[in-house]
Amino acid sequence: MKRAISVSNVYDAKFNTLEFEGMWHNAVGCPELAGSWFIYGPPKNGKTSFAMMLAKYLTGFVKGAYDSIEEGLSLSIQMAMERTRMSEVGARLVLLDKMEIPELRKWLKKRRGNGFVVIDSVQFAQMTFAQYKSMKEEFPNWLFIYISHVDGKQPDGQVAKRIWRDSNVYFRIEGQRAFPVSRYGGGEPIDIWQEFAAEYWGLKGRGKIK
Repeated sequence: MKRAISVSNVYDAKFNTLEFEGMWHNAVGCPELAGSWFIYGPPKNGKTSFAMMLAKYLTGFVKGAYDSIEEGLSLSIQMAMERTRMSEVGARLVLLDKMEIPELRKWLKKRRGNGFVVIDSVQFAQMTFAQYKSMKEEFPNWLFIYISHVDGKQPDGQVAKRIWRDSNVYFRIEGQRAFPVSRYGGGEPIDIWQEFAAEYWGLKGRGKIK
């Protein structure tokens, strides 16, 4: 049952926040370990590499999983992990090999405590918005990070758009640069591949890339 909460009780409420530092704090502030985040952008612009960077950073706080529904265990996933030196995190991150949403829910039920899951991608997961909402409510101590393809400049499909709008943090990826929007502050972009990003955005600034 829903209830009314006084202002003083709102002020006294405690949340499981992540004390981000450096570029991650500048990008998203100190976020809550709950709800959903969203990463979207065109192909071959750095979505997977950025998701790996983010996952690696999050393992400094909690354990997590990368559910590669789209590719599974593949050479490109292996290369993305190598680029981010994912071996440094040890057993704090696992790869879920094309684990569909019903199976993922069973996997989560066996886990204790909290953590995060990257779901790659919304389109290949073929989930409904109702499934998204119920999973978020069933596992309130878990952070779900969704990766999405785009149609034009927006997430591809109505479910992806609704998840995007519901997310506490989202990152638009273009030209190997991540542009964050966060309910927790921040807002500074993060370069995924610095040399490429500098060249791409330099050319775009001069009108040579549209």
